Amino acid sequence: MASALQFVTLRRAAGHNLLATAGAMMIVAFVSCAIFAPWLAPQDPAYIDLASRLMGPSAAHWFGTDELGRDILSRVIYGARISMLVGTCVVATSLTFGLILGSIAGYYGGFVDRFLNVIVMNAFMSFPGILLAIAFVAFLGPGLFNLVLALSIGGWVGYARLVRAQVLAVHEREFVEAARALGASDVRIIVRHILPNIIQPVIVQAAIGMAGAILAEATMSFLGLGVPPPTASWGSMLNDGRSHLFDAPHLVLFPAAAVMLAVLSFNFIGDGLRDYLDPRSRIEAGL
Repeated sequence: MASALQFVTLRRAAGHNLLATAGAMMIVAFVSCAIFAPWLAPQDPAYIDLASRLMGPSAAHWFGTDELGRDILSRVIYGARISMLVGTCVVATSLTFGLILGSIAGYYGGFVDRFLNVIVMNAFMSFPGILLAIAFVAFLGPGLFNLVLALSIGGWVGYARLVRAQVLAVHEREFVEAARALGASDVRIIVRHILPNIIQPVIVQAAIGMAGAILAEATMSFLGLGVPPPTASWGSMLNDGRSHLFDAPHLVLFPAAAVMLAVLSFNFIGDGLRDYLDPRSRIEAGL
C-alpha cells in the first residue's frame, strides 16, 4: 500500500515537473547508450576510412564522419560511456570523502571542526578546481583513473561543507541525544541517526554535481588530458573538430549537443529532486 502511494505521488510529481521528467528520460537514453554501445553503434568508433573523411550527415553516416573517416554517431554513443563513468565515479568518490569529513567536522566541532573547515577545506577551495585537476593530470599523465582522481580532489569540498552544515543543525536534536543516552557509539549515531535525516540536500547536490563532473571531463578531454586516443570522448571530439569548425561544423555540433543535453538533464533532475524532497514545495504543488 505504501509503495503504491509512493508510486502515485512520484507519477504526479513527474507530471507536475515536465523538465525533470524530460531530464530523466534523456539520462536513461545516455545510460542505455553507455551500456549497449556495442549493439547501438552502427560502426566501430575507431575504424578509419580516409576515403570517407569529413562527410556530412547522410543515410550511411547519420552524424557524418570526422577527419579520419570515423563515424561520428558511433563515437558519440561510445563517448557516453566515458562521460557517464567518469561522472559517476567522481561524484561517488567526492561524496564519500565529503560525507566522512563533513560528518566528523560537524559532529565533533571544536578543534577538529576548525582544522577541517578552516584549514583543510579552505586550502582546497583557494585553488580553482579545474586548474588543480589540470596540474594533477599533467603531473601523473592522462588516463581514466588519474582523471577521476584529479576531478575528485577538488570536488569533495562542496559536499563536505554541505554535510557539515547539516550535521551542525541536527547533532543536538532530541533523537540524537536519546541515542547518545542509550549508549550508542558516535559512528552509529552518525550513520543510523544523523545521515538519514540530512541526506535529502546531499542527493540534490550529487545530481547537480554529475552535471559539473561531465562538463569537467569534457573540458579535460578537450585539453588533451582525458582518456588517451583512440578512445571516443565528447571533449576530445570537440578538440578534433575545432580546426574544421567552418568547413565541417557537424564535427563540433553533435558532441557539443551531447554534452549540453547531458548537463541540462542532470540540472533538471537536481531541480526536480529539490522540489520533490522539500515538503513545502510538495504542499504548494498539491503533492
